[in-house]
Amino acid sequence: MANVRFDALKIAKEHTSVDVTAPKGKVKEYFASDVFTRERMKEYISEEVLDLLFDDVDSGRTIHRDIAGSVAIGMRKWAMDHGATHFTHWFQPLTGGTAEKHDAFFTIEDGALIEEFSGNALYQQEPDASSFPSGGIRNTFEARGYSAWDPSSPVFLIGDTLCIPTVFVAYTGEALDYKTPLIRSTASLCHAAREVCGYFDKQVKHVHANLGWEQEYFLVDEALYNARPDLMLTGRTLMGHNSAKNQQLEDHYFGAIPARVLAFMQELEYEALRAGIPVRTRHNEVAPNQFEMAPVFENVNLANDHNLLVMSIMERVAQKHHFRVLLHEKPYAGVNGSGKHCNWSLSTNTGVNLLAPGKNPYQNLQFITFLVNVLMAVYKYNGLLKASIASATNEHRLGANEAPPAIISVFLGKQISEVLDKLEHAKADEAIIINAKKEMKLGVANIPEILLDNTDRNRTSPFAFTGNRFEFRAVGSSANCGAAMLALNAAVAEQLMLFKQEVDARIESGEPKEKALFELIQRYIIACKAIRFDGNGYSDEWKAEAAQRGLNCETSVPVIIDQYLTPETIKMFDFTGVLSEAELHSRCEVKWETYTKKIQIESRVLGDLVLNHVLPAAKRYQTMLLQNVLAVKQVFSADETASLNERDYDIIRRIESHSGAILEGVDKMTEARHKANRQPDERSKAVAYHDTILPLMAEIRTHADELEMIVDDEMWTLPKYRELLFIH
Repeated sequence: MANVRFDALKIAKEHTSVDVTAPKGKVKEYFASDVFTRERMKEYISEEVLDLLFDDVDSGRTIHRDIAGSVAIGMRKWAMDHGATHFTHWFQPLTGGTAEKHDAFFTIEDGALIEEFSGNALYQQEPDASSFPSGGIRNTFEARGYSAWDPSSPVFLIGDTLCIPTVFVAYTGEALDYKTPLIRSTASLCHAAREVCGYFDKQVKHVHANLGWEQEYFLVDEALYNARPDLMLTGRTLMGHNSAKNQQLEDHYFGAIPARVLAFMQELEYEALRAGIPVRTRHNEVAPNQFEMAPVFENVNLANDHNLLVMSIMERVAQKHHFRVLLHEKPYAGVNGSGKHCNWSLSTNTGVNLLAPGKNPYQNLQFITFLVNVLMAVYKYNGLLKASIASATNEHRLGANEAPPAIISVFLGKQISEVLDKLEHAKADEAIIINAKKEMKLGVANIPEILLDNTDRNRTSPFAFTGNRFEFRAVGSSANCGAAMLALNAAVAEQLMLFKQEVDARIESGEPKEKALFELIQRYIIACKAIRFDGNGYSDEWKAEAAQRGLNCETSVPVIIDQYLTPETIKMFDFTGVLSEAELHSRCEVKWETYTKKIQIESRVLGDLVLNHVLPAAKRYQTMLLQNVLAVKQVFSADETASLNERDYDIIRRIESHSGAILEGVDKMTEARHKANRQPDERSKAVAYHDTILPLMAEIRTHADELEMIVDDEMWTLPKYRELLFIH
């Protein structure tokens, strides 16, 4: 009898490295060659129009429609010079991915075809909004939605198509995407940060929020992928016994990159660099067949666009190399999951990183000001930040195998923690001594010199300070970074605004500026102390301590999502102008519905796997054993038969026990699914799926995995972990 698994293994072993042709010249000669950069704009658009365009973009003003036509003409000419025949508005609906609808560069007038790309087509489009998630903002029969050009993110080419980054909003004006509120949050944060910078440097005119993402992912041979319905339909293995060897020896981490994988990485990098994505780092990650790529920092909006684009490029390039990319946060049980560490920082137009220690006490006062305000924001909205990264896929990763726990805390490291502890109790006539080397009297210059690289690393921290930035480690591999970044931006923006208001009030009442700054910072250090934790985030002791500190310790994703709708969160998003209450409610509805659908699909796929793959294989093996028992009886005496068949009888009973448990579990799971589907609202459905269906899936998996270890290897039809993880 043919076995799909062995056919897939044979094909996988025949796959070899694909030859990759590197672009000609040095990297700088082809970097962003598929991007309509500012330099290239100068070749196709008049200087007068460009001055107006760049001035609007740099100042954050809305682009005037009058110049859109001239920009569109130059944009079309450049795109067609590079082989483009179509254009699309490239946007980020609440599905979490990207969307596009392609139109050709022509129109028909009086029966004649005319090449055209108008300013209106560049500026605004009207994609059908009815089939994208809206959380109740739009009814199915109300299809009108608008995509509008985001000129702060450059257009680029994919094949024969000009891609124009856009926002996506409803006919009634609410955001139906991630980009719109991300841009709002960045504008709000940068304005608030600039105002606070005014206390230290009047030359600061702009503050930029920066993001450097680290994208983790798994590769699996496409033949093995195609032989696993769960990988194909859900992105993760819903069953599978652990391989005897996985990551225990830690020999994959930073190891030599396999030749076939390296060829994939090289082509991925070439494609990314041509698209203007400044990827610089590649390496093996901890789990077998797990890898990572990372770029240099860019502004948050552009970095998020680039991350979404690179995920798309990864999938396309992987198939060319007979791989499939797994971006699921936990494709395999028992080994590391995949995250997307978001390194976040703030910088000024004067070249100062606001989260980097300075070279003198006054600069360090500025550093401590921003550091402590971030701590306050994370403390006040730790539940919201957890909700921003919570999903049906990420909940399998958090708290396991190097992923941060599902409790938001901040790691600062020994030196910064010592500085804050001393500042908490400091008095004006007291000295602070750091490492017995630096001494600084409190007063105007009340912050000591702080050394760079002043922290160790803490892999169990979901939000870690790493010397000159914060690393939000809890973001999932498949997520749109915008969800986490807009929540963080908005929370810090509100905190900085409130800080500015109180400092100004103190100054107006006659208090010296430095005293007002220092005393308020000191108060914040005390108020947010609960969020600081430098220990082992995996320990049970920390879970208990975190609850005592008042941090959000909820682990159910549907319940965590409630954090978007607390009075404090609604007020904060409204205060910063990032999301309205209606937009928040809609996003929660989308999140609950998406959660339900993903678990629903997984449970159906699991039912199919065990009924149509696992149980038939188990029954075939059981039948073979029974036939062996009968054959033994024909040859040996009764006493000899009893001894010889004892092991077979035991295996037969175990197969029957596990098979019966699986059948019973599938029936219970199906009934639980029907009951959950009858819940009156999306939140109740999601809670029911979390509370009843996920535990049943785990029970079914346990029995299926036991059968995998019992059944004859020749009869097992699904590729096993040792094959999925180690076949290159």
